[in-house]
Amino acid sequence: MIKLSQVALKLGSAAGEVNILNGIDLHIAAGETVGLVGPSGSGKTSLMLLLAGLESATNGQISINNAQISGMSEDALALFRRRNVGIVFQSFHLIPTMTATENVAVPLELAGMTDAFPIAENALKEVGLGHRLGHYPSQLSGGEQQRVALARAIAPQPKLLLADEPTGNLDHDTGERIIELLFRLRERVGATLLLITHDPALARRCDRTLRMADGRIVSDDRLAA
Repeated sequence: MIKLSQVALKLGSAAGEVNILNGIDLHIAAGETVGLVGPSGSGKTSLMLLLAGLESATNGQISINNAQISGMSEDALALFRRRNVGIVFQSFHLIPTMTATENVAVPLELAGMTDAFPIAENALKEVGLGHRLGHYPSQLSGGEQQRVALARAIAPQPKLLLADEPTGNLDHDTGERIIELLFRLRERVGATLLLITHDPALARRCDRTLRMADGRIVSDDRLAA
């Protein structure tokens, strides 16, 4: 599902180029769940952005679902992302002037789905927000906003689901419910999951735990059978 070969990322700064990722080699099978841990600044989010096509590698090759995304144009990447990748961030990234249904439906419309609104409504009902379809983000709690973000990510039935600290802005109990929902939805659509977390217990719920430090993967532990 995911193949990275000698992937590097360098970004410019006032002091010159900074090495963010250094020679990443990684294979993740279809349907695997992978927890990604490591200290702040270790490169976790940068790796996720590369997989999402939101950042371009300086060197190396990235293949997702048998498609080489390295070197794709911005338009091609956007189309690939809409059809193959679902993303959940720590911040909900909902459009404040759109209702919950519109926030989920608009990306589906951009991906060319003619039945975007019925799909969006069903996705919101699945995350327990059937009674909030016409509400705006400001009318929703933090947990409800993250449920909208989950519905938006899962509605296209993506091959790859990326989650970057999805409970970071939520209280413990709400975060637990969001995680249970995330894993249940992932299982239903059969998506490959890459989950960035600072919580070792949460990472251990995944099939594998990757640890990053200084822009490299320094350990790769598989769940014991």
